[in-house]
Order: sequence, then C-alpha cells, then structure tokens
Amino acid sequence: MTHALVTRRSTTDNGGAAAGPRWRRGDWVRRRSRLGVRARVTVTFGLGALALSAVMAGLTYFTARQYILNERQTAALRQAYVNATLIRSSLRSPNPDITQLLGSLDTLPGSLSVLERSGQWYATSISLDEASLPLRLRQDVLAGTPALQHFVLQGTAQLVVGVPVPSVNAAYFEVFSLADVARTLQVLALALGAAAVVTTVAGAVTGRWASGRALRPLAEVSAAAETIAGGQLDARLGAGDDADLSALATSFNRMADALQERIEREARFTSDVSHELRSPLTTLSSALGVLHWHRDELPARSRQAVDLLQSEVRRFQGMVDDLLEISRMDSGSAELSLDEVEAGELLRQAAAAAGANGVAVDIDASVAAQRLSVDKRRIERVVANLVANAQQYAGGVSRMALEPAPGAVRLVVADHGPGVAPSERDRIFERFYRGLTSGRRGGGHGTGLGLSLVAEHVRLHGGRVWVESGAGRENRFVVELPLHHTDGDDDGPPPHRGADGGDE
Repeated sequence: MTHALVTRRSTTDNGGAAAGPRWRRGDWVRRRSRLGVRARVTVTFGLGALALSAVMAGLTYFTARQYILNERQTAALRQAYVNATLIRSSLRSPNPDITQLLGSLDTLPGSLSVLERSGQWYATSISLDEASLPLRLRQDVLAGTPALQHFVLQGTAQLVVGVPVPSVNAAYFEVFSLADVARTLQVLALALGAAAVVTTVAGAVTGRWASGRALRPLAEVSAAAETIAGGQLDARLGAGDDADLSALATSFNRMADALQERIEREARFTSDVSHELRSPLTTLSSALGVLHWHRDELPARSRQAVDLLQSEVRRFQGMVDDLLEISRMDSGSAELSLDEVEAGELLRQAAAAAGANGVAVDIDASVAAQRLSVDKRRIERVVANLVANAQQYAGGVSRMALEPAPGAVRLVVADHGPGVAPSERDRIFERFYRGLTSGRRGGGHGTGLGLSLVAEHVRLHGGRVWVESGAGRENRFVVELPLHHTDGDDDGPPPHRGADGGDE
C-alpha cells in the first residue's frame, strides 16, 4: 500500500487549427474612424469592461474548477484506499463472498466498484467491467502501481482510482462519476458569463455617460460656432471654472474676436468704397446722358463707343448698388418693410416687375390666398434676379409656379437648363462665384452678386432658397417663405445652398 501513485489523463490531439483570415490593422482603423468620439469612448469602455470581466471570470472559473476537482480527487482517493483496506481484511477470511463484499462497501454517490482477484473480475454493476477501464491504468495497477485517471464512460466524465492489494493477490478499482461536478461547473460558467455581460453593459453605459460629460464643453463650442456661422458674430464662450476649458474658451473667443473684427473691417471697406464710387459714377452717368442726348450728331464709331460705355456704366452702377445692399446686410442695418399680401398676387406682381409677362405662372389653388408678411420690394428683387440669371445663363425662364409646403409656400422659377453638376450646387449662392459659366461665351457679364443677394433677401424673411433638377435638363430655383414670419432682426435658418450655371 506504499506504492507511488501514477496519475493519467485521457487526451485527444486535435491537431493544429486552421488559420483564420488575417486581421489587418488598417481595417480596424478605417472602421473606428467612422465612429464619433462619444461612440468610440463608449466602445472603448465597453471593450475594456468586457476584457476585464472576461479575465476575472476566466481566473475565477479555472480556480474554482481546479479546487473542486482537487477536492473530489482527494475524497475519491481517500474513499478508494479505505475500501481497499476493507477488501484486504475481508479477503483474508476463508471463503469470502466477494459480490456481497463489494455491495457492502461505503462508496460515494454515483461511484462503482470493480475487483480483480486471481484473474477473476467482479463489479457492482453490469454496465461496468474490466474492458470499461482504461487499459494503461489496468496494466499499472495489476503491475502493483496505484494509479488515477480521468476518462469518459457512456458520455459522462469519470474518475477511476486503482489500488493494488498484493497481499491477497487482488486489485481494487473504484469509478467515481463527475456528472455533478460538470453540472456545478456549468452553472458557475453561466453565472460568470452573465456577470461578464452585465459588467460589459455597465461599462458601456458608464462610458456613454462619462463621454457625454467630457464632450459637453465641445457641444457648447459647436453651438457657438454654429451661431457665428449663422451671422451672430458676437457669440462667445463662458470661461467657467475649469482651467483646461478656460484655455479653450479664451482661444475660441480670441479667434471669434479676430474674425468679427476682420468681417466688420471688410464690410466697412466695401461700404466705404461703394459710397465713394457713387459720386464719380453719378457724374459719369450725367456726362453720358449729355452725350446720349447728342448721339445723333456723333460719328458712327463714336455712337458705338457711347452705347458701350453707357452699358458698362449701368452695369457698374448695378454692382455698386448690390455692394451697398450687401454691406447693409452685413452690418445689420438692413430693415424689412413688411406688408400683408396674398401669395398668388405676390408672385404675379413680382413676375410682372421682372419683365416675365410672357412666362406661364402656375399657382396652386390651395396656397393662392395664403397671407404672407413680406417686404414686397425685396421679394420682387429676388424674382427679378432669378429671372435675369435664367435669361443670361439658361436660355430664359420656362415657367414660374407657386407651390404648397409644410408651414410655408414656395416660389419656383424654372429655366431651360442646361442642368448643372452637383459640385456646383453648393456654391452658386456665394458672393462673386460664377462657376463654370464664367469661361463660356456670354458667361462673363455677371457680377457674381445676384444669387447671393437672393439668398440674403430670403434669409431676412426667415426662409431658404435652393436649386434642384426639374423635368429634362431644367433647373428649378425654389424660394421657400414661411407663413409665419420671424422678426427681421433674427437671421432665421441659413439658406440651403444649391447650384446653377452662373449668377447675375
């Protein structure tokens, strides 16, 4: 009974696993860059919680598993040696009843006993015989070496302990079922898995909350930047008590101050230049009027020169007037003279004022009588600029329409095209932008201010303007005016920028 114990475990060599697809770091970077900062922080917290909980769950599971198996193995060894001692004492008596002896042994629940004596095998269950025991373990025990081994019998994990009893020419084997251990470990694994899931969710929630608090100052910066972009140049950030955020607020406010100063300086420069140009232009226009009065007395080439000069002076005067109008808008001195008008009548009057008398005007009956609070002069200027733009760049106006919209009405000016590239639609309402048409024949006579004035007039009314594709190759310039006008001092929503082949 003092032999060394040989421990064996049944193993299965599954071979090397097939290598999966190689993970490329660039794919992860590209996917990660599509997420916002808050989403990335949330994912990072969630993955961190998942990794930590997985490590803790793994350590807990394997530690508990090893402890439980060691306890069961120790109990099995103790029980097997006790029973082997009882068998040795009983077999020394004359004519022992081996079957009754095996049945009287004190065994653990679910354990079975097998006895070999003088080449004869005895078992407490017909489902277990010598062939059920691992061959190598049997050989070691029958050779006089105690052994222990884990194996699987009928789909259930088992632990067998073999103890040689050479004094009575016998060997005792006791098989212990590990089904209850497997169930315990399964419950433990499920509990740890559930805890890992809860920890991961809690980590993601914590990350979402923490990122929200951390990014709140950036949201204030974004809101201030949007306000400045909308035209309210006096928007600033509060310094607050946070030293780090105070530095950000100070830098942002300094940048906003410099931007406001530069814009105001440029607006003053534009206004001053425009005012200074009006006097010489008035004098020049008066002189041209005298020449035009005596036009018939001039030679043919001189008459052509007078006509050309008069045309250019009128264009120059129009540009100066446009610049003065824009400078007033930039300085905030532009005022609306509001009148209550019917939408249908407004479009008809604007079309007549723009010289579009021969153009079909389609007025939706559902909005024809809708009352609008608008500055009639500015809306007529909007329509006139759109008509002039169509005449210069798109072969003229094809039709005009009044259409309903949720909480608003839409004035539509459609032209003959051609359609424009999507890249142009984002810029045509910018000042002095004439797009691709500036290089075409007849496309260089505009000032680049007509459509920008359209956008500014519409913005003062709290509306928006954009261009979209219509039937065929036509362009549809859409002016949307709210039924309930906001205060003229309020910048309202920024216009939706579209595209056209050019500008007036």
